[in-house]
Amino acid sequence: MTTFGLDTFGDVTQDASGTPLTHAQTIRNVVEQGVLADQVGLGFFGIGEHHTPDMPLSAADVVLASIAARTSSIHLGSAVTVLSSDDPVRVYQRFSTLNAVSDGRAEIILGRGSSVDSFPLFGYDLADYEDLFEEKTHLFAELLKGGPITWQGKTRASLHEQDVVPYTEPFPTWIGVGGSPQSVVRAASYGFSLMLAIIGGHPGRFAPFSELYKHALEKFGRDPLPIGIHSPGHVAPTDEEAREEFWPHYLDMIGRLGKTRGFATPTPESYAHEVGPHGALFVGSPETVAEKMARTMKKLDASRFDLKYGIGGLSHESLMRTIELYGTKVVPMVQDTLA
Repeated sequence: MTTFGLDTFGDVTQDASGTPLTHAQTIRNVVEQGVLADQVGLGFFGIGEHHTPDMPLSAADVVLASIAARTSSIHLGSAVTVLSSDDPVRVYQRFSTLNAVSDGRAEIILGRGSSVDSFPLFGYDLADYEDLFEEKTHLFAELLKGGPITWQGKTRASLHEQDVVPYTEPFPTWIGVGGSPQSVVRAASYGFSLMLAIIGGHPGRFAPFSELYKHALEKFGRDPLPIGIHSPGHVAPTDEEAREEFWPHYLDMIGRLGKTRGFATPTPESYAHEVGPHGALFVGSPETVAEKMARTMKKLDASRFDLKYGIGGLSHESLMRTIELYGTKVVPMVQDTLA
């Protein structure tokens, strides 16, 4: 089954005069965006955890529960939950509660965290980056089995025949992977679906990860599981309009992130490549974005595509238009092409 969704990091948007909105209004707007995603027939709406002034969505599950109360069909989840700096028991309880509130529509995408702001905030050492995620993922996998749990590790207190409630039906769990083969194998070993986070470069370079994942599932004796794609984009009526709207905000964001993450400052030439046929930005008219999505999904053997829409500085109205065009124009065209 092919599924199409939207992911947001809850970037602070601006009003018509260019003034940034408050964090409170930004969060309320994300709720409205999630409701619209359901109305236009999308299958998933995800919120990525961040803890910065320009991305104030630090409690995704609360916002997702608000969306659940106003929707009926769309699945709701994280994109991603930084499990390394959280407690797996509390994460399980929050999303199990969301699963109950939404009548079985919760999902979760677990990640190590490319944005590491949560580590100092919650008192974790980045030197333990890998060990934290490995051990906490193991505990989370055990929690999904339900019933009293016995577990022992180094990152939190041990559990012995401990009830962790509420009990609900197991909800879909994914591992978000941005470039680590070890994470691909880890997802297969736990029986979690694979979400490929493609934010730069040629999407085709992730094809070996899809193959590795399928081979690893076979090795671990598991049935085939979905492969998904998470990539940034923006949809407008024409290519020119979409690219002109997105460019100044993309330049600002990558320029700021580059100071701490080593990203090169975008140029008009590099931007043109990323929005072109061989880049990772799905920016353009519905026709352009749909063609690129279908080609990428075929190349990576993916059955799910989540468009990471929105970027700091765009207006709420622009984001709502992207959601409407994506759900009513882009997705039907991709479905027709894949069929």
